[in-house]
Amino acid sequence: MERNMKKLYEESSWGWNGEAKKTELTEDSAWYLIASSEGKKIGFSHFRFDLDDGVAVLYCYELQLELLERRKGLGRFMMQALEAIAAKNQMQKVVLTVLKHNPMALSFFYKLGYKLDSTNPPPSEEVDYVILSKQNLLCE
Repeated sequence: MERNMKKLYEESSWGWNGEAKKTELTEDSAWYLIASSEGKKIGFSHFRFDLDDGVAVLYCYELQLELLERRKGLGRFMMQALEAIAAKNQMQKVVLTVLKHNPMALSFFYKLGYKLDSTNPPPSEEVDYVILSKQNLLCE
């Protein structure tokens, strides 16, 4: 998490707070999807089942892969797994937040069919992130 995101957080209005991030990652409501290969952890997703603006959602807080494991389809596979988990648990959509100054992540999620969510702040708020979502086709 820190290797992948610290610099991006420092460049954002959020800043980096390692202790706060550790607390977030270890809260009772946190769930994890962990990817491993040959006994070595190579990626994870931190997610939660939540109500977002009154809608049942699977909120993907993190999708983190080791640098050498990127661009091999693992991220896509993990997001498809999260979408399947959302469907199985009758969540209406998968929601996530992406920093605007993380073009690789933005491109990745747009290619997977994620779109600006109805809860995304309006341009007048001048935030440095976007909220994206993908509807669960089984709940439409």
